[in-house]
Amino acid sequence: MTAVYPGSFDPVTSGHYDIIERAAGMFETLIVLVAANSTKSPLFTAEERTALLRESCAELPNVRVEILPPVLLVSYVESCGAKVIVKGLRAVSDFEYEFQMALLNRRLQPEVETIFLMTAAEYSYLSSSIVKEIARLGGDIIGLVPEAVRQALLRKYE
Repeated sequence: MTAVYPGSFDPVTSGHYDIIERAAGMFETLIVLVAANSTKSPLFTAEERTALLRESCAELPNVRVEILPPVLLVSYVESCGAKVIVKGLRAVSDFEYEFQMALLNRRLQPEVETIFLMTAAEYSYLSSSIVKEIARLGGDIIGLVPEAVRQALLRKYE
């Protein structure tokens, strides 16, 4: 079975990677889908985020990284033969929005299920925004992001 894990991943954090690694163990194929978020101004382009994810996930043979074309997520999921959307949750505060989106996606495409995975406790405080702010101010982000991402952030904020 194929599952899709969508997100803006700007940049991918160790919390995202935790979800990717665990979901990859649950599904034959996991498509990590780089999506635009109209409420955010990304630091990295979609192509840069895709490249960083591919490098970070290179050791996971059943993970593919793609960019979401300008279509509804459920349309993409259906077009690639997947039946499951994976969403990561850090805290209860994430749940309300993700629950609303899951219900809307189900209304649009009843055959597509959404599953929620809680991130590991050590990453429950972690977000891409926080990582970018720490990196921008010269703080240590070792362990908060994959090494390729750490290097890319250092280059961005030189």
